[in-house]
Amino acid sequence: MTDDKNTKHKSGMMSVIAALGANILVAISKFVGYALSGSAAMLNESIHSVVDCGNQVLLLVGDKKAKQAASAHHPFGQGRAKYFFSTIVAMMLFFGGGALGIMEAAEKLFHPGHSVENMGLVLAILAFGLIIELSSLRVAFKEIAELNTEHLPLFKFLTESRHSEILIIFAEDTCAVIGLLLAISGTLMSHFTGNPFYDAFSGLLIGVLLCVAAIFLAREFYSLIIGEPATEKDTAVFRKAFEREEISRLINLKTVHLSPKDILLTAKVEIAETHRLQASELINDIERTIRSQFEHYKIYIYIETDTYRIDYDK
Repeated sequence: MTDDKNTKHKSGMMSVIAALGANILVAISKFVGYALSGSAAMLNESIHSVVDCGNQVLLLVGDKKAKQAASAHHPFGQGRAKYFFSTIVAMMLFFGGGALGIMEAAEKLFHPGHSVENMGLVLAILAFGLIIELSSLRVAFKEIAELNTEHLPLFKFLTESRHSEILIIFAEDTCAVIGLLLAISGTLMSHFTGNPFYDAFSGLLIGVLLCVAAIFLAREFYSLIIGEPATEKDTAVFRKAFEREEISRLINLKTVHLSPKDILLTAKVEIAETHRLQASELINDIERTIRSQFEHYKIYIYIETDTYRIDYDK
């Protein structure tokens, strides 16, 4: 199973809170640095950090919405609110961070007369930001390790995980660390060569990096909003629950994640003729078996009995 009982309370939100605190500190320091230096890379990094702060607030709002109970209008709850808000965050990262950063950097490239002042202060602020972002990234790695109980390769886990918030925070923190390294490189090259081009170009690269990350995130969240099935390992456990002598055939089994921890499961089964009078007891036992093996999930189970036909349309 993707998660186990020891991770039932883990949802990736600790990394969101850690990232919010880190980005508030870093954003303030970067704006001070930009005001005193005029660095294009510093401005780009400042915009990036402000956007990230807004992103974390949206993720917290999405988490709160997702916890709302089921109602007449939302009979399965609002678990997918996380995916909706995560998609907004991806678009903010693209337009608010990447596209705006590219425009600012391009302006500096076409008007290379700008200079980078207070070099020592700029580097100190960038180094401070790098330390803070590395700390935040460390929290994200820790939560990934707790959620990745199958020990999948990192990229495979990120693309298969139904926890959209951990994917966003990991992408944001990784981009922040790479962006800061680019900003430091551009600032140093401009200082030693006397050419502000490198400062502006590093800002451009940071903007492109954010756009690429946002496109990747949007692609993942589109799939989650449309509805992804349970993982292959979880599905195998579901199928095993139907492997009993009373079941002649599992005609079909379909699942979809309503949230990272909510699953809708539907099945159509053919019950052996000698056990058809006990169909309701059998179905109830199958449901109990499934739920006992997935105590960390909330599973909506609907099982229908039928007779299999060769031309059956699933």
